[in-house]
Amino acid sequence: MQARNVRGWLYAGLLSLIVVIAGCSDDQTPPQRPPSLVEVITVQPQRAVIGADLLGRVDAVRNATVRARVTGVVTDILFEQGSLVQKGQPLFQIDPAAFKARLDSAQADLQRAQANAKSALMLAERYAPLVKINAVSQQEYDDAMARADQAKADVLAAQAAVAQAEIELGYTRVVSPITGQVGEALVTEGALVEASTATHMAIVQQISPIYIDINQPIAQRARYERLIKSGELSAVQGSEAGITLKFDQITTYDQPARLMFAGMRVDQQTGQVILRAEVDNAQAQLLPGMLVRAHVPQAVSDEAILLPPQAIQRGTDGRPNVYVVQDGKAAFVPVTTGSTYKGKVLIREGLAPKDEVIVAGFQKIRPGAPVRTQPWQHEADQ
Repeated sequence: MQARNVRGWLYAGLLSLIVVIAGCSDDQTPPQRPPSLVEVITVQPQRAVIGADLLGRVDAVRNATVRARVTGVVTDILFEQGSLVQKGQPLFQIDPAAFKARLDSAQADLQRAQANAKSALMLAERYAPLVKINAVSQQEYDDAMARADQAKADVLAAQAAVAQAEIELGYTRVVSPITGQVGEALVTEGALVEASTATHMAIVQQISPIYIDINQPIAQRARYERLIKSGELSAVQGSEAGITLKFDQITTYDQPARLMFAGMRVDQQTGQVILRAEVDNAQAQLLPGMLVRAHVPQAVSDEAILLPPQAIQRGTDGRPNVYVVQDGKAAFVPVTTGSTYKGKVLIREGLAPKDEVIVAGFQKIRPGAPVRTQPWQHEADQ
């Protein structure tokens, strides 16, 4: 009986100890996670050139189609296809034999006409003193003068025929009308080319410098013009007006393009206008018909907000956002982005001066998480 009482006391004591331990455990607060360290930049408005990223198509400054101007058989191709040719350089030879014969015939006709004119003139000159003493009639003298004038006209006609024959003979040597890059030969040796249909023989294009025709929505252009007129933005001047060309998202063409003019006609189908730029193309990297991306400066802002690209985050809806520090915690803020300037992204809406934007340390944070900040270590390198 006494052993049973001792066992009951032990059970009661053990139960009390478990209750005490459990009570102590409920009173403890779980340890707080320390704030994450993030790198930030403080928003400071600065001067920036605001541009538009547009699509452009490359076009040759001059396009010359080489055509046949006489009918004949091609006997020679005198150029290397795809090479640079000079204005006046021979490209094709058309059989000249028939045209040489026509020239010889025209020259013989000219000599005959000149001889007849000389004879008619000499006769009229002999009749001149005789008509005064009535040795010949006035009618005979008038006829002699008319024959002399007609012979003179025959000489002029013969000279024109010779000139025409020389021109046609010259056309058998087909030359480049401009300096530029010649494409493939569109005819081969032995082909019959015709003047009546102006047979296409080759195409020569001047591609240095070369044109870039850029399409811009008229609404976008009008918006920048309004902002400049209101004084909110200023016009681009000098070297900042250069247009940057890209072959793709990464590769940039090493020469800036010069804006020549902005079109005054809006395409009714697309609502766009054409901007034409010109750029040096000595290495022939830009070819007619090629599509390029063009960054076209539109205006200058003295209060622009720029962020490095890594500061821009994308939400589940794909829209741009940034993390900012508010009251020691990370906050997700939606922003509206614009073009890039010197490798940074223009923020059009969503941020204000002196906002602290997180640039590095995203893997450690979420919205509402406490953070510790330090200046962005790479900012000095930008």
